[in-house]
Amino acid sequence: MRTRLDACLRAVNEVLLGKEAQVRLALTCLLARGHLLVEDMPGMGKTTLSHTLAKVLGLEFQRIQFTSDLLPGDILGTSVFDKDSGQFVFHPGPIFAELVLADEINRATPKSQSALLEAMEEGQVTIEGATRPLPEPFFVIATQNPVSSGGTFALPESQLDRFLMRVSLGYPARAAEKALLLGESRRDLLTRLEPLLDHDELRTIQAAVGNVRVSDALVDYVLRLVEATRTQPQFAWGLSPRGSLALLAAARAWAFLDGRDYVIPEDVQAVLPNVVGHRLRERADATGHGGGALVQWLLREVPAL
Repeated sequence: MRTRLDACLRAVNEVLLGKEAQVRLALTCLLARGHLLVEDMPGMGKTTLSHTLAKVLGLEFQRIQFTSDLLPGDILGTSVFDKDSGQFVFHPGPIFAELVLADEINRATPKSQSALLEAMEEGQVTIEGATRPLPEPFFVIATQNPVSSGGTFALPESQLDRFLMRVSLGYPARAAEKALLLGESRRDLLTRLEPLLDHDELRTIQAAVGNVRVSDALVDYVLRLVEATRTQPQFAWGLSPRGSLALLAAARAWAFLDGRDYVIPEDVQAVLPNVVGHRLRERADATGHGGGALVQWLLREVPAL
């Protein structure tokens, strides 16, 4: 399985140049059965990352462009009266794909944003009183521009907490951008990609990730990190139990990608910034999420042993 995952990583990295760390984090998030928030400027490759992952992993892909006039029914689907049968027939929305790109999620109203909540948390949606299961696997990648705030609706903490990880792609290195300028179109490369995993293999890998061993000492380290966020004065609030579960799940997936069936403190430290950064805020920061400095404090001050 590790060989197949390495092949997947190589294939994605051949399309999205110079972003090996972010690609690995995105695959970690998927293997941990979480959802991913990508915050970055336009044109950085957010859509390319999503589409490439879908192609390589053999997942059905749908993109939802979030706008101010988007309605929940545009995401979930709706029932339409069929005159031939005399009954209402449900037409599923794009949320029923296996990999869903929620593009510029903060441009939709809170009502439409919340339509994703049950889907992301429960793997199902309730429409017109009927509960409908979503595909398995199911992975949401949401994007937002962290700079342009005009006409946007900031995600509340309760919705940010639904994302297992947050990443930023950032500007490419000079060598990677030169290769991008001189190379083939990313669209042309995408059309030639072939699936490297099937659904059964991916589900088997996700199940194996859940069985990666964690020691009592490792769990105690995670608990010390979580307790520090709840007791130290610079934190506006502490991590919830969902946050601690997310940290452990991501560390398991990171260890699995490293070829191990057990978690070490370095796995926790590797995923910590992307798992907890969007969940924390400095007490003195009344306007935004200053999670970066808090994460560095945790890595520096909370001992692994």
